Amino acid sequence: MEITMARRAVMLSMVILVGLVSLIVGNISGRNLSPVGQFPSGFYRDHVRKMQSLVRHDSVSLPPTSVSPSPSLATSASPSPSENPSSRRVYHVTSYGADPTGKTDSTDALIGALSDAFNQELSDGFLMNGIVNLGGAEIDLEGGTYSISRPLRLPISGRGNFKIQGGTLKASDNFPADGYLIDISSAPAHDKEYDFEYITLRDLMLDSNFTGGGIQVINSLRTTIDNCYIAHFNTNGILVQGGHETYIRNSFLGQHITAGSDPGERNFSGTGINLMSNDNAITDVVIFSAGIGIMISGQANTLSGVHCYNKATGFGGTGIYLKLPGLTQTRIVNCYLDYTGIVAEDPVQLHISSSFFLGDAFILLKSIHGAVNGVSIVDNMFSGFGKGIEIVQLDQSNGPFRKVDQVVVDRNVVNGMNIKSTIAKGSVQGNGSSWTVDFSPTLLFPNLIKNVQYSLSTPGSSFPNHALRNTSNNRVVIETDVAVSAKLLIIVDQGV
Repeated sequence: MEITMARRAVMLSMVILVGLVSLIVGNISGRNLSPVGQFPSGFYRDHVRKMQSLVRHDSVSLPPTSVSPSPSLATSASPSPSENPSSRRVYHVTSYGADPTGKTDSTDALIGALSDAFNQELSDGFLMNGIVNLGGAEIDLEGGTYSISRPLRLPISGRGNFKIQGGTLKASDNFPADGYLIDISSAPAHDKEYDFEYITLRDLMLDSNFTGGGIQVINSLRTTIDNCYIAHFNTNGILVQGGHETYIRNSFLGQHITAGSDPGERNFSGTGINLMSNDNAITDVVIFSAGIGIMISGQANTLSGVHCYNKATGFGGTGIYLKLPGLTQTRIVNCYLDYTGIVAEDPVQLHISSSFFLGDAFILLKSIHGAVNGVSIVDNMFSGFGKGIEIVQLDQSNGPFRKVDQVVVDRNVVNGMNIKSTIAKGSVQGNGSSWTVDFSPTLLFPNLIKNVQYSLSTPGSSFPNHALRNTSNNRVVIETDVAVSAKLLIIVDQGV
């Protein structure tokens, strides 16, 4: 009897198991109309993604709790100022009383959030010696507009790994004229090599209200300014002084909000970006109104994808001004100078290539101590209005360029402007004993030819003696000892 009951139990279990398998197979085949034992394309990946979505959570540092919070609370709830700052590194400014409508002053609230973020003592390593790692602390502006009457200055030096993002800051009418909306600087007296490291400003709109500037970065290492719109500054949109490796990218700057042909363009003033620092990069940035687009007085900086259409050269504006005589060390590539050009003082190691100059915009080399060395201006495009404007010009009002070496101005494509170059070719054909080719309309530097190559070809069996006789005033003279019918080809170079 016991054996019979056991057999019945086993058989019942097998029936139940077969029924479950049939149910699963039927469910799969009913959904996908696929042969038994085969999964449709993408089925496995889709189910893996669904399983991952059940176990994945946004990374938010929360204090330990015995009750698991709901996903909505874990990712979107704003902390109150009373929360322990070290337990959560995202600081929502409205929790500190900031007014996201911009109707009331939010200075104290924003400074309170900064103070909490910067008073952490969370040294996780990986930063420069003496700089505390804030662990990626963020000031979240929550997409609001905040009026401030004082600069938002980082409260403590020696901090890093920190971010401000996602909103608008506007200077009030009583904002100080020499202040900056965001001020990454410390008191002058300090003993650190760098005051800050890895500070990020992202997705911000800054309105200086024609009072002061936008962002100031002083003695900071590895700073990023990304996707920012900075307007209505009277001094600098961005000032970088000292420090190392500030990257400014994907941003727009303009004293006045315009898109060109502004009736007040003659009155544009201020500077879009002022780089008084070394080893920085400006990439994919538009400066649409200012007296000077970019001022550079530091070494080893690079500009790429920059579009300047600030105050036009005809109105006294400058797109890019390189103000470090004798040690420029700047690379300008793939940029767009739109009715406003480039000025370089005593340039030494300057490279300008693959850029477009529109509206008679040109490059001006300005003599301060008379030196120009290691300059390449090649493979650019210039477009003008046929007024005889030269693509590269010299300002020798302070004295002539006396030290010219390794200068190449060549292979530029020109339409409606006059070509200037340091390399030129010419030819002449005739019968005589003296041949002259005048290169002064083309050569950049007056009365300077360092190298001449020429070939003299004559028909028949005549073989005259010939020699280079003169290169003064950029006029090359070749003479033969007898009159002969000949063709002369000459190549001259000023920069060798």
